[in-house]
Amino acid sequence: MKYLRKLRGWTQQEFANKLRIKQSLIGAYEEERAKPRIDILEAVCDIFKLSMDEILRTDLSDNKGNYLAKRRSLKLAGGRPDIPFVPVKAAAGYLNGFADPDYIDELNTFTLPMLTGGNYRAFEIMGDSMLPTTSGSIIVCEKLESIEDAKMNHTYIVVSKSDGIVYKRIEKNNRIKNKLSLISDNPAYHTYTINTEEVMELWQAAVVISRAGSQQRWDINQLANIVTNLHQQVSTMKKKMN
Repeated sequence: MKYLRKLRGWTQQEFANKLRIKQSLIGAYEEERAKPRIDILEAVCDIFKLSMDEILRTDLSDNKGNYLAKRRSLKLAGGRPDIPFVPVKAAAGYLNGFADPDYIDELNTFTLPMLTGGNYRAFEIMGDSMLPTTSGSIIVCEKLESIEDAKMNHTYIVVSKSDGIVYKRIEKNNRIKNKLSLISDNPAYHTYTINTEEVMELWQAAVVISRAGSQQRWDINQLANIVTNLHQQVSTMKKKMN
């Protein structure tokens, strides 16, 4: 584990954050004062794209004269994952095949130099609900294993049974349990809620890729309409409160 960690250039704390455990445990594992649980080993396998057999039975650091082992070390050191790309036209198929490894393998992939490790996926978005992020932008995301790991008011790709694939900010509904509020950056769009049970996947946005020259700018009429719309909403809320 120490060898793998150093290949990526991570500190013990950074590695511990990836595995969602305490830094002291990483130190204990590397000094052989403790043995990692099976779920920790599975997480290590996922991060470094290794099999359990390789983790348990192969000395990955002993690669002198072994060409394949050297290539594996270089790949691990680079740490650039293949990122499957889900275009808008594939959105419907993705809802049925997102959990099928064979389906994911058929998607086109790319890499980004600033991303290492992790489970990443890229989604094309359409529409103006998240302006100034323009329609046609590519949102590169890292998968969250649990909704509880979500940071409120950050942007996410939400894959749900009811709405399909949407790009929104999220926050938990404090008044109603098991509800998520989905918020658009474009104030012309209303916030709405969905049941957490409907969420099939949650991906936290890491990088936004847009075409050069495609940045949207607000014009005066758009801003005036938004202000008028907000004013009407506030007036309605005041009447309800009174």
